[in-house]
Amino acid sequence: MPVLAVHGITATHRSWDLLAEALPEARIIAVDLRGRGRSNRLPGPYGLEQHADDLAAVLEHLGVAQALVVGHSMGGFVSVRLAERHPHSVGGLVLVDGGLPIPNPAGIPREELPGVLLGPALERLSMRFSSREEYLAFWRKHPALGPYWNDAIAGYVAYDVDGAEPELRSTANPDAVAVNALELDGSAGYEAALAALPGPVDVFIAPRGLLDAAPLYDPAHIREQAARVPSLRVHEVDRVNHYTITLAPEGVASLLPVIRERLGAAPVRKEAS
Repeated sequence: MPVLAVHGITATHRSWDLLAEALPEARIIAVDLRGRGRSNRLPGPYGLEQHADDLAAVLEHLGVAQALVVGHSMGGFVSVRLAERHPHSVGGLVLVDGGLPIPNPAGIPREELPGVLLGPALERLSMRFSSREEYLAFWRKHPALGPYWNDAIAGYVAYDVDGAEPELRSTANPDAVAVNALELDGSAGYEAALAALPGPVDVFIAPRGLLDAAPLYDPAHIREQAARVPSLRVHEVDRVNHYTITLAPEGVASLLPVIRERLGAAPVRKEAS
């Protein structure tokens, strides 16, 4: 069974380079979601359900009947919607520091929520850089990536460049990112879709968040979600943040035993003869 790897809200398929290297025995399918990477010129809609339908179309195009779906950050939310809308395409779910509803801060106008939820991750989308070296230097200063720099992070950053000098920018489409940032609170039936998933649904939680500080998910919120969704199997990961859980060897190493377990235990679908 292949692995369908789904990236986060401002990321690209290069989030999964280390996973692909660590799982040479498995077929890894990773694409740039609509509005990101080399798919950034695709038109909307950009919602989670559209991403899910796009991924189902990718699997159909590749002749893949079923995949183990591994989603990071917003990719976890896309993965849940994929399982909801195309259940026969999903042979299991692994959510990597994402996929659980993120409560919106109280008192924040809806139009300001993307900036509050994503902070510098959204701010960089409006920035322009005179050279690739300047863009690289910007990321080297990022608190969640700079101290942990490696070849995988360098490749991830180098791929995320669009335009021409001296007006280079991130490949992520700000309009697409803003749409998806408003869909992470569990609204529009998402909480019900998560609760209805057959188990197990493995969830990996990083102890540090987007700025290598406070985690994306408060421990009390994790406990609440686990109590509400009995199919969840929560795995706490040491020594990683929201980015390095997929972009550092120790982060990927924490995922491998469960992914290999799920691949080994996944039911085999018989093709029609």
